Amino acid sequence: MAGKERMLITGGNPLEGEVQVSGGKNTAVAVIPASLLCDEPCVIENLPDIEDVRALVDILRELGAKVDYEPGTLRVDPRSAEGDTVSYRNAQRLRASYYLLGALLGRCGRANVPTPGGCDIGSRPVDQHLKGMRAIGADAEERRGILRASSACLTGGDVFFDMVTVGATVNVMLAAAKAKGTTVIYNAAKEPHIVDLANFLNSMGARVKGAGTDIIRIRGVQNLHGTTYAVIPDQIETGTLMIAAAATCGDVMIHGCIPTHMEALSAKLLEMGVLVTDNDDAIRVRGALPKRAIHIKTQVYPGFPTDLQQPMSALLTTVKGTSIVQETIFEQRFRHLDEIRRMGAQVRVVDRTAIIDGVTELYGAPLTATDLRAGAALIIAGLMARGITEIYEPGYIDRGYEHIEDKLRSLGAVISRDWAE
Repeated sequence: MAGKERMLITGGNPLEGEVQVSGGKNTAVAVIPASLLCDEPCVIENLPDIEDVRALVDILRELGAKVDYEPGTLRVDPRSAEGDTVSYRNAQRLRASYYLLGALLGRCGRANVPTPGGCDIGSRPVDQHLKGMRAIGADAEERRGILRASSACLTGGDVFFDMVTVGATVNVMLAAAKAKGTTVIYNAAKEPHIVDLANFLNSMGARVKGAGTDIIRIRGVQNLHGTTYAVIPDQIETGTLMIAAAATCGDVMIHGCIPTHMEALSAKLLEMGVLVTDNDDAIRVRGALPKRAIHIKTQVYPGFPTDLQQPMSALLTTVKGTSIVQETIFEQRFRHLDEIRRMGAQVRVVDRTAIIDGVTELYGAPLTATDLRAGAALIIAGLMARGITEIYEPGYIDRGYEHIEDKLRSLGAVISRDWAE
């Protein structure tokens, strides 16, 4: 079909009702490569049906694994996987393709993975990944756009990261799971999906301790057995739905989430005057007026997540007063605000700080998503705006949100997708 795909949102409708959260994207993209370490078939459940998952399924098949995928469930028999090289075409489909570096190194002692694609949100160097591989006995380098690693015998060692890095923490955990001896990661990332990856590895017989703290110990084992494992709910989808409910002054019950993962966001919404209540696996968000301006600073977990900064800053464009948003993780995570300015937002960006003067109303406009979470931010803006908002490049959104239009429609949003001439 000719033309450009776009998402259409008619704003002004409060979101009301109940919705179920999908499985976690960030867990899925780590656990799927980890399945290559198994010496028997395994089953991964509660996967989100998103583009990043489908890309990894294609990569597993490319490497020779036998894969049976239906939305939500992946069955992997890695015993036939003999490949050690990911194609450029598939590596460019998602950022997390670099997790194949640690997975293949742990499986067969060698890996060749093109530098990954994904969203352009700022510098995401791989030096810590390579440092981690070298610390456990691998020769590792980036040469001509290819991450290369090899080792005749991975041996546990101490890994001291210069900064907290989720990606490098994951990669070292994967490679170290089958190394000889014990690997200790210092200054490790503590995100929920790090804990979930450790739980998945342990369910196959790995020996990982300390996940969720800044020191993780992995005692390598020779063989990993098959398992059936369900990934945790998506923390960022939960947060996006919470923000959408608050932004539209709605009343939404979000089921199947983990409220303790949302404490940083819940605290900020409460500070704004939004009503947030939770129980074991659900969060209720009730928007209120007037909302209060706030100050947000992104931090590594358990601080305010950078992945929710963009949707949250969209909400703040209509909050009376001046809000301050400091982005400490990725330097290019304010580009969505350039688009929302076209809707009437009053925003100034100075270095890595956004100064947002709330306006009474946003107005629908044609917008372009520049990355995954920017796309979510534009959805939030469109739900608040008067009139119709057109969001081009919605494929970015599909990378990380499962059937987001269906979920929002079930809550009363007027949202659809078509092709513009």
